[in-house]
Amino acid sequence: MRIVVQEDRFDIGAETAAFAAGRTDMGAIVTFTGIVREIAESPLEAMVIEHYPGMTEKALTEIAQEASRRWALGDVLVIHRFGRLAPGETIMMIATAAPHRADAFAAAEFLMDYLKSRAPFWKKEITATGDGWVAAKDEDEAALDRWQA
Repeated sequence: MRIVVQEDRFDIGAETAAFAAGRTDMGAIVTFTGIVREIAESPLEAMVIEHYPGMTEKALTEIAQEASRRWALGDVLVIHRFGRLAPGETIMMIATAAPHRADAFAAAEFLMDYLKSRAPFWKKEITATGDGWVAAKDEDEAALDRWQA
């Protein structure tokens, strides 16, 4: 399991290749990459992501461990950036490895729903018309609710 919170850009291909290298015991690797996207209301200049060092890594590790308890996973990778990111930049990546694809897909979805709704990151959108903190969305909360056991 590898959890990384960093300001620097990362290479999706290199991270995926490293995660998959030598995997003869796993039948599936699922990856998801999040990208900073434009917003319709006003052109996005940047998104600023803040976090509390130490607390964030601990929370991400705990949710990755929870995913590993729920599904038969061989490995988990979570990379999440912070700082000022422009539209089109990579914001995060999840990778899950499992003997079978169903577990790899389910765990990746679970992790993504958690990151979107509960991970301790604070996001501010910088636009031509002003700055504003990103609020939780009902659809993100609903997605997370389906995992409540």
